[in-house]
Amino acid sequence: MKNDGRRLPHGTLEEMRIQAVQRMNEGEHPSDVAASMGMHRSWAYKCRASAQEEGLDALRSTRASGRPRRLTPAQEREVREWIDGRRPDQHEVGAGLWTRQLVQGLLLSRFGVRLSLASVGALLARLGLSVGHPLDRLQVRHPEAARQWREVIYPEVLVQARCERGEALFWDEWVPAGAAFADDAAGGGSVPTLPPMLACAVSAKGAFWLVGCAPVHTDAAFIALIETFMQGRRQPVHLVLEALPQRCTEAVQQHVRGTQGALTLHFLPL
Repeated sequence: MKNDGRRLPHGTLEEMRIQAVQRMNEGEHPSDVAASMGMHRSWAYKCRASAQEEGLDALRSTRASGRPRRLTPAQEREVREWIDGRRPDQHEVGAGLWTRQLVQGLLLSRFGVRLSLASVGALLARLGLSVGHPLDRLQVRHPEAARQWREVIYPEVLVQARCERGEALFWDEWVPAGAAFADDAAGGGSVPTLPPMLACAVSAKGAFWLVGCAPVHTDAAFIALIETFMQGRRQPVHLVLEALPQRCTEAVQQHVRGTQGALTLHFLPL
């Protein structure tokens, strides 16, 4: 079911348009961007065309935004704390990875606030909880290698994960934008500090795990991070990730072998 843009607040639509253009600039296909936001694919193409012709200012709402944000700054901070390094089962709302639907349910049960899935997605993006796209970066650098991965290797990874009754996820680490999660200090609130780096595992369906962390420059730091990720998991996990030096050492391989099949790493071509 597609969203009716006329029913969404102007501020939410503005954030969705800007986020959509940023994702397309990173290499994501307009149809995929539109589908993830519940919009028609022509909407994504129009957003991109407007940004190319007139810049990002063309994506901003020209009418005064309607109602104020449904959540207070303190509530938005709490939403981030729900997700950052925690699993849904720790909040007794489900097992596995976070989804917009789970966040939507928590907002309703904890705050009594009902948001659409598109508004939940815009909220997560505003809080700096959007994810990177390592395969899209590969597409830009090595299109033939990316095609081989999409059409041959990745389907084999999915088959292997299904045979093991496990799940396949993409892993990425990135530095969050400093303005992605900020409070209004002039209004009496504090300005929270984002962690220097975020790490995330995301499924093809958009479910995700996310945690703030220090910069991951060594294999020991990477091992500690994936140990945190694997805590409490009952299903085998196949992680697709870029072959950075700190992820490809003998120490990392030895740690993975020690999981006895609970964790498998699949490296993208450099």
